[in-house]
Amino acid sequence: MRKICLVTTTRAEYGIMSRLINKLNEDADIDFSLVVSGAHLSKKFGETYKEISVPIVKKIDIEIEKSPAHSMALTLEKFDKFFKKLNPDIVVLLGDRYETMAIAIAAMLNNIPIAHLHGGETTEGAIDEAIRHSITKMSYIHFTSCEEYRKRVIQLGENPERVFNVGSLGVENIKTVSLMKKEQLEASLGLKFGVKNILVTFHPVTLEKGLAKMQVKELISALNELKDTNIIITMPNSDAESDEISKQICEFEKENKNVYTFKSLGMLRYLSTLQYVDMVVGNSSSGIIEVPSFKIPTVNIGDRQKGRIQAKSVINCYSKKEDILQAISEGYHLDCSDVVNPYEGKNTLEQIVKIIKDVTSNEIHLQKSFYNIG
Repeated sequence: MRKICLVTTTRAEYGIMSRLINKLNEDADIDFSLVVSGAHLSKKFGETYKEISVPIVKKIDIEIEKSPAHSMALTLEKFDKFFKKLNPDIVVLLGDRYETMAIAIAAMLNNIPIAHLHGGETTEGAIDEAIRHSITKMSYIHFTSCEEYRKRVIQLGENPERVFNVGSLGVENIKTVSLMKKEQLEASLGLKFGVKNILVTFHPVTLEKGLAKMQVKELISALNELKDTNIIITMPNSDAESDEISKQICEFEKENKNVYTFKSLGMLRYLSTLQYVDMVVGNSSSGIIEVPSFKIPTVNIGDRQKGRIQAKSVINCYSKKEDILQAISEGYHLDCSDVVNPYEGKNTLEQIVKIIKDVTSNEIHLQKSFYNIG
């Protein structure tokens, strides 16, 4: 029986992988271990592990509220011990967070193959760029969300036979999950949708050290100018300077009755909310990857997502009040009815599970030759 371990450390990553987690857990041919770590276990970030319905084999606290360097060191130490004990046939990881890289290193040091989702992407404004490509080089199987990203993983020297363009699980979630009705969602959120509604998520831009305070101030100044608009805000992730962003957002909520903040909406409420808002504003990857499927605009602020493939519904702007307001105004006049989401694949979940099962049914040779293009 294949011994498959999947690790999740954040609300966003879990939301993307939730159907994959359920599928692996229900498969009779798989001995599945779900490991939860990072922000999931933090009260500060909403203790989102409580939203997970699949049995959790292990919770590993890496003190995510402390510095990234401290958390990475603790992650490497604790996961090294855990992987030695569990000894899975493969570890499934998504994305580009610093703690995910430490988990990948622990798996690599224990000669455990890694299946990596969302490799090959570019985010020039964040340290995630270097982390993502580093995880790619440590991984054995690659599931990319676009063909261009597949080519980039191959450009990094990975054998094309182990690189699969399957599309985004997050986009497929939109098509397969039963979303909440308006009245049900309003009761869950404790608000009533108005004539105008926007959803905001703003994270620190990790390659722009010391600018978070100024950037969120500009964003809030812009949001303050909006009339007769409900502003629904999901709080930032655990990156450095997120405290400054959270502080200003909380003050903004206290001063305005039309502002509603949430540590985490969870996948179902988040996707359901996208049905009833006019646009998404901020710098989250979701605004680039999932939101276009709802045929609404994304106002993408600053350089955090710079380099990612974008649908025509994405409006880019600088982190300045006037630019943000101009982009929001453009969003209200942008026709998104014919938008095509470049991250939409075909049978994404089924492809991933089948490939993982096929690979783990045979002996895996971790010695990789660098694949030279041409």
